[in-house]
Amino acid sequence: MRYTEYSPGSFLKDYVQCYFVCETDTAVFTEDKVFATGFIEIMFNLGDDGPQQLINGDFIKQPDIQLWGQTIQPFTFTSFGKHAMFGIRFFTHTAACFFNERIAEFNDQVIDFKDIGGKETVLLHSKLLEAGSTGERIGLVEAFLLKRLFRFEDKFNRLKLVNSIMHDLTKDDFFENINSVSSRYGISSRYLQTIFLNYSGLTPNLFSKIARFQKSVHLVAGKHASLTTIAHQCGYFDQSHFIKDFKFFTGSIPSQFSPESSTDLFVALKN
Repeated sequence: MRYTEYSPGSFLKDYVQCYFVCETDTAVFTEDKVFATGFIEIMFNLGDDGPQQLINGDFIKQPDIQLWGQTIQPFTFTSFGKHAMFGIRFFTHTAACFFNERIAEFNDQVIDFKDIGGKETVLLHSKLLEAGSTGERIGLVEAFLLKRLFRFEDKFNRLKLVNSIMHDLTKDDFFENINSVSSRYGISSRYLQTIFLNYSGLTPNLFSKIARFQKSVHLVAGKHASLTTIAHQCGYFDQSHFIKDFKFFTGSIPSQFSPESSTDLFVALKN
């Protein structure tokens, strides 16, 4: 499978982490383990074969336009077909700016995006199928995103606050000083957590756990450090806390984890 990322245009660079393309030359069967990434994605199928998922031994046609909400519980996504997917990956806290729905409602779900985006999404998909290049597709998608962004511009006012909260979350003492952090913004700690949930679909505590897990899973996949070292580097209190969180997000303990089971990790290791 070929995977390529593309940077967004200047106006959307604060909202979109990247666009990406996943392609195969022939129809292939894939069994992909999906773990928490902290991101929300939209994927458009542009291949001759529509995506099919293996469910109870039968291949079931899947939506041509998929919205992947925040993954918290791990799951396996099996599919068959010749893949040609164009994707949009938002930052943790920016996808909400493009939707009227509560972003947390998408958690642990793969949703038919046509149910949310309606006719304009169907029209965009048809234009993407006709487009002759990735650059042309990016232009079409950016026009679509900008239209939705300005439709929900009332969310801009609080985005600066959420950006600041995201920055504070990277500090080791955030949860020890959450009252002083919220006081600095003139809000209660409860409201701080509520607004973060509204924009990301995650609580600050769960986001922090996912960020720590993402760092640890790449180190485990690299197989170059001991579990004790990984736990320390990723900010876990001790090795047992690290193993507990790792099992929660992957379904397996680090010593039994296979990075080849995840397309995201496989691509990252190859690059």
